[in-house]
Amino acid sequence: MAAGIIADGLVKLALGTVVTAGAGRLGAALGVPVRSTVAGGVALVLAGGLELGHLRRRPLRTYLRLMTGFDSGLALASLAAVVVARQGGAGGSVWVGYLTVASLGFAAVLAAPRQTVSSSVDPSPSSSRVDRTSPA
Repeated sequence: MAAGIIADGLVKLALGTVVTAGAGRLGAALGVPVRSTVAGGVALVLAGGLELGHLRRRPLRTYLRLMTGFDSGLALASLAAVVVARQGGAGGSVWVGYLTVASLGFAAVLAAPRQTVSSSVDPSPSSSRVDRTSPA
């Protein structure tokens, strides 16, 4: 499983680097401003780097959910972008927009401090029972 996470992080790094380096040509081909394409590429590099950097800090189950959600969303965004583009719309903006927002969300979840489950019950005896022996 860790090999899959490493591979996913490396693919994000590679794709983000290619998108950022080729932002001018890719942006022109997709009809998206260069700055938006650069933002998408940088966000993807950030997500890939954090994925690799936090490998041992998060449960594998969390990674699996994040990777599945991200990749499923990317497939749907790609499909939506093709449909929008064929109708003469801004399909490239749909794809680059998803790439940017989802990558930043992915990175934010990984970078956020882990929440621990704590009991909300006060362990002190006086808070959990009523003293029926004393007069009111």
